[in-house]
Amino acid sequence: MKTSSKKFIIEKEKEWEPAGEGVVRQIMGYDGQLMLVKVKFIKGAQGTPHTHYHTQTTYVASGKFEFTVDGEKRIVETGDGIYIAPDAEHGCTCLEAGILIDCFSPMRADFLDKK
Repeated sequence: MKTSSKKFIIEKEKEWEPAGEGVVRQIMGYDGQLMLVKVKFIKGAQGTPHTHYHTQTTYVASGKFEFTVDGEKRIVETGDGIYIAPDAEHGCTCLEAGILIDCFSPMRADFLDKK
């Protein structure tokens, strides 16, 4: 049996899941190879530093964030992107409330297990 999401994921029909203090997420589509996740932060919320074996790329849909990736710190804002190699330690602090769009390959099975 193939693991995958529904074909259409409608924001107003999907609940936000807790993802840390001041952070919520919506899984917006996935199969075994890929996962798209929308993550909403309030000002001051933290994406705790962590690592995982997935390749990740993140798009800043809104807001402003201070990101640290593999020891390098940068401020990113609406329209910017971040590439995170497998096993690179990364985290962020939200400087202005906003939304990040995360794409993972392969999918984050651990996100589905928490449901």
